[in-house]
Amino acid sequence: MDAASYTAVFYIRATSEAVWDALTSADKTQTYWHDTRLESTWQVGAELLFVRNGAVTDRNVVLEVVEPQLLRYSFKPLFADFAAEQPSRVSIFLDHDNGVTRLTIHHDEFAPQSSVLPAVRVGWPMILSSLKSLLECGAPLPLATFPPNA
Repeated sequence: MDAASYTAVFYIRATSEAVWDALTSADKTQTYWHDTRLESTWQVGAELLFVRNGAVTDRNVVLEVVEPQLLRYSFKPLFADFAAEQPSRVSIFLDHDNGVTRLTIHHDEFAPQSSVLPAVRVGWPMILSSLKSLLECGAPLPLATFPPNA
């Protein structure tokens, strides 16, 4: 893996179908993404909008879907310094064994000197840990803000 990417692995006590549902259900994403809904038909080529408080914050495109194993989409924030950057790419891989789903996320294709990359290195662990908490404990993590390098 090159330095201009982010990869992480999470182990979740849930079926891959339950994890898939949490990744693709707008109502569920709104819970663990802290009021951001991921809205799409989840068909290849379809728009994937991130909507927070009625406003579109990210405009993405579904690139590949193999339910319940692979979800790949472009990633294009529309706010702050991020709006000027080219889209990057998110790939989420799921596999399941003995009651545990392994979720691997790989986020790549960042612009040179990307301002999005440092943000996703902070954001993805919090979002996916919140998803894990929702599926295993019934509630997402509360929104928390930690100082850099804490």
